[in-house]
Amino acid sequence: MPTLSQQTIRNETVFTGPGLHSGVETKLRLLPGEPDSGIHFVRTDIGPEARIPLTLETLRRHPRRTSFGIGDIEVHTCEHLLSVLHVLGIENGIIEIDGPEVPGLDGSSLQFLEAIGETGIEKQGSRGRSLAIANAVSAEDDMASVVALPGDDLRVTYTLQYPGDPGFNQTVDFKITEELYAKEIAPARTFVLEREVKELKAQGLGKGATEENTVIVTDSGEALGGRFIDEPARHKVLDLLGDLYVLRCSIQGHIIAHRSGHGLNAQLASKIAEAHVRAMELEDILVKSPRGLEIRDIHKLLPHRYPFLLVDRVLEVEDGVRAVGLKNVTFNEEFFQGHFPGQPVMPGVLQLEALAQLSGVLLLRGSADASRLAYILGMDDVKFRKTVIPGDQLILEAELKRLRERSAQVQVRATVDGKPVTEATIRFMLVDAQ
Repeated sequence: MPTLSQQTIRNETVFTGPGLHSGVETKLRLLPGEPDSGIHFVRTDIGPEARIPLTLETLRRHPRRTSFGIGDIEVHTCEHLLSVLHVLGIENGIIEIDGPEVPGLDGSSLQFLEAIGETGIEKQGSRGRSLAIANAVSAEDDMASVVALPGDDLRVTYTLQYPGDPGFNQTVDFKITEELYAKEIAPARTFVLEREVKELKAQGLGKGATEENTVIVTDSGEALGGRFIDEPARHKVLDLLGDLYVLRCSIQGHIIAHRSGHGLNAQLASKIAEAHVRAMELEDILVKSPRGLEIRDIHKLLPHRYPFLLVDRVLEVEDGVRAVGLKNVTFNEEFFQGHFPGQPVMPGVLQLEALAQLSGVLLLRGSADASRLAYILGMDDVKFRKTVIPGDQLILEAELKRLRERSAQVQVRATVDGKPVTEATIRFMLVDAQ
């Protein structure tokens, strides 16, 4: 799966057939792409300018399929082809199509896989894109969930069951390789519940569905004419791999899904991207900035000590301007014993205290007399936006707004996973230490 270099298809490959939902006959040409160019859809029935890059920004939310679009121009049901591109590590290519929907073929990804295999893959020299899941990322709604966990390779565990139908319960668990995908996943066709057929037809969907390309699951949970006894769950893995390729990189981690569909898969992809960007930004601070402070340095500036020192590390401090620190919120914090038993929540006032301590580092490090103390005079515009619980990592930010001989004003913010949890403006009085 992971490739050392970027790859594209060696030569043009053509597919024709009706779309599964629209029933519209289309011709799709998969063409080689330049290094670092990415994947692009081109609606040739509209014109060469009707070009849609494969990105999170162009992802469209439509029921029962994965679509991409810009303005009024869209391409639908892309997940089966993208699933193959994901597993083969094809990062660059042009997908020309003369209609609104990718050909459904036999309802699986097998024909895409076989045709691309016959055409061949070209290595392009430039380093391939990869993403390792560093921390748990999840998405959920009332009936479904999907989580990405750290792992040594790409593994997918999928459970498919329906409420009110305890007899229908399928779980599959795969370590994804090209060989396994070709044998165990690619042949799995799309499916529909027998009781949903009329409703889908009423919505204008499934116009290209046939007994050959769509498995019907009866009310008793039987997959009619299935290639595998658990073909629906396997197809869900196929879809998931396609949906995640909106990230256009090989993924290293363990994906665990329960009834997730295209919408929830898209949410997970977006959250993985956000977490990866934050991790890269934090790594950039930790690795490249020589201006951070370890706990011993913090002790030299602040009088606070355990258990009331609430800044574990200062990642960056720019004297007289700003500081960035972190506080790891762990289960053994003493305040969790009483706040609250069985439902631990970090008190908001302690979040403010952590921000005030980081502000003290900022003020005293840039002061001509670092032996002074910073006392809180008051706080303005305090906002608590989200609870902080054990396992969270508080990223603390302090920006100096005003500094005088005996007073200062600092704007502070704390975030968890990039989302603000606490904000305030803190006023300080600077006094000489006794």
